[in-house]
Order: sequence, then C-alpha cells, then structure tokens
Amino acid sequence: MGEFSMQDAIKLFLKQSKLKNDMQALRIDDVWEEIMGKTIAKYTDKIQIINQTLFISSTVAQLKHELLYQKEKIIERVNEALGEKVITDVVIK
Repeated sequence: MGEFSMQDAIKLFLKQSKLKNDMQALRIDDVWEEIMGKTIAKYTDKIQIINQTLFISSTVAQLKHELLYQKEKIIERVNEALGEKVITDVVIK
C-alpha cells in the first residue's frame, strides 16, 4: 500500500465523497466578493452550487440582466477560484 500525505488523503477522500460538493458550495460564499467585486456581492442575495450549476439570486433587475451577459466569464472565474472545473452552467434568479 502506498503512502499518502495527510493533504493527499483528504483530497482523495473529498474527491470520492459527496462532501466535496458541499465544501465547494461553502467556498463559493467565501470567494464570491473576491471573484465578482464588492458591488455585485452586495446586491447578490443568495449563491449556491447544485450539480455543477451555480444559482445566483438577486432582486435587482439591472444586476440580473448584467449577470446574464457575463455567464461564461462567471463560470471561468469561479472555476479558477475553486481550482478545478466545478461549474458548467449559471442560472440567474
């Protein structure tokens, strides 16, 4: 049996478990302002990841409209911030 560092063992465990999605969902809350900026973060009511889809909720119509045009850029930024391809689609509510 090969040897693993603690970090490698945890990564392997998360990769094989359902906890990985939960961990990434928590991380998106932490990095959202960093990714999108203070103004967008301020007017975003809720963000969550469900099955590789990022759901963004806001009551500001202009922000929703702007986010619709930035879907590809949002996917790229979120995946970059999380260090892997986590998001494949964005839904604006």
